[in-house]
Amino acid sequence: MSAPTPDAAEPATAAAPRGAIGRALDRLYDAAAALAGIAMILLLVAVMLSIVSRQLGFNVPGIDAYAGYAMAAAGFLALAHTLKKGEHIRVTLLVSALRGTQRRAIEVWALFGGSLLAVLFAGYAVRLAWQSYTFNDISTGNDATPLWLPQIAMAAGAVVFAIAMIDELVLEVRGRRVVVTSTEALRNE
Repeated sequence: MSAPTPDAAEPATAAAPRGAIGRALDRLYDAAAALAGIAMILLLVAVMLSIVSRQLGFNVPGIDAYAGYAMAAAGFLALAHTLKKGEHIRVTLLVSALRGTQRRAIEVWALFGGSLLAVLFAGYAVRLAWQSYTFNDISTGNDATPLWLPQIAMAAGAVVFAIAMIDELVLEVRGRRVVVTSTEALRNE
């Protein structure tokens, strides 16, 4: 069975229609990206509060730590959405030189390796959050935050990223993966 081809009216990067599971996964990636956006807003608020508090001579305990937690949450929660939008950095020197089955074999190999690493990292992140919860581990700063709270965002982002990597691998194996190429490099000066 061959992969469906997009209509002439559609752009070359248009993806084939996804089933119910694919649409649910896309909603998961979008939800994680929305949470990353909220974390970025929280990061902005924390940084602005830190600046204002220093200028006005009062102290908000732990605000720098909370800014760091928000930054980590934004980064990890955005991983899957960034992958699916083709915005991850890829070194395509070898892949672009190949065609046909050789290119597909390299893509499958790279996606398999990436999926394996993403699953291992997700497992580590979940285990780290669980151990922090079990041992009641708290930050060493003056905020004394239970570390499992910010680690949940890291673990959730890593798990969603692992799912996205496996999704890309499955789509590539089935011949339904559409590689979205970013045009950001064209806008750089």
